[in-house]
Amino acid sequence: MKKKNLLILTYLLISFNTYVFSAEDKNRNLLKIGVLAPFSGELKDLGEEILYSINIALHDLGNPNIKIFPRDSGSQNEKILDACSKFQNNEIKIVIGPVQSKQINKLSGCENIIFLSLSNMSSDVNKNIIMLGINLESQLLSIKNFIEKKKRNKTLILFPKNNYTKHIEKNISDVNFTNSKIFKYDQDPEKLTKQIEKLTNYKQRKINLETRIKKLEGSDQPKELKELNRLKQKYTLGKINFDSIIILDFGDSLKSVLTSLAYTDVSGEEILIVTSNQWFDQSLIAETSIKNLYFPSIDFKNFKNFKENFFKIYKYNPTEISILGYDAVGLVYYAWRKSGEIKSVNDFNFKKDIKGKVGEFNISDNKVIQKLNVYNIKDGNFTKYNF
Repeated sequence: MKKKNLLILTYLLISFNTYVFSAEDKNRNLLKIGVLAPFSGELKDLGEEILYSINIALHDLGNPNIKIFPRDSGSQNEKILDACSKFQNNEIKIVIGPVQSKQINKLSGCENIIFLSLSNMSSDVNKNIIMLGINLESQLLSIKNFIEKKKRNKTLILFPKNNYTKHIEKNISDVNFTNSKIFKYDQDPEKLTKQIEKLTNYKQRKINLETRIKKLEGSDQPKELKELNRLKQKYTLGKINFDSIIILDFGDSLKSVLTSLAYTDVSGEEILIVTSNQWFDQSLIAETSIKNLYFPSIDFKNFKNFKENFFKIYKYNPTEISILGYDAVGLVYYAWRKSGEIKSVNDFNFKKDIKGKVGEFNISDNKVIQKLNVYNIKDGNFTKYNF
């Protein structure tokens, strides 16, 4: 983080925590919002970034009666209890944070505070915690709708064997994909390729091609010679037993799966290939193994505008989580204006959709569901798919 940005953060922390007390006696109708994020240790850059995005939201709202109280959670969660104690002493009932789901276990002694966590580990509103991250259930609902619109009815769902396997399985079960097959793959590239070969019946399809080419090579019929030339451009011959693939992975692990699918001659033009957990990763555009890839995500136009505005002010590009901090401020403000005060998580159960920077989302029946768009990676661009 640049020295200039550190100076800005110091100024923000001081101004938030001094102006609040001078203004409180003058106007009792204040909206106090705590911010629980890592402002020290190895994750301090993330904490600073979240605070910057919240500052942009405050500027955009332009209401002087909203006051922010930032508190350091520490990078190893060592300061969370102290931060919660200070929130309670200052009669702060709503807090943006924590960032990570593992930090939520540290909040057991703070039942009288409502936390808007930026984690995406659950769509459920649990007691005093609402997670605003782009959760897997919302992504799967968007993917299911997309696959149905594309009239695909034989789906293979792939995800890795790791610590999140049970979490993924639960969400798949909740969304209830019909006529689907689930397969958990190894993240070791060599094992993965062999597993994909078996799933796609690669060896038999390769034999089919070799057998057909051998049969046509002795022909002098124009039609068969034309077929022969076409087959020599292919790697396999024959259909695979599914028409759509969902890959619940990201980063290099996702790219390994895409590479294995390309190697086994699974075409993105013939098979609908959809993935999850994408924030418009530019490196996927450079990934040439699959030519046609879809994913659900937040509103791309809003995300670009937010990043450009953030860069204009702070001179660096933010990570994806910062936009959630921006929307959290707007959500708290909306609930406060609607009811006059915020007493419990029930005050966030709205009957209508809410528009944020991420797009539309809904909090009702103690669930957070984002209404995500579906985007296509093709010809070097991210393109919104219009249903």
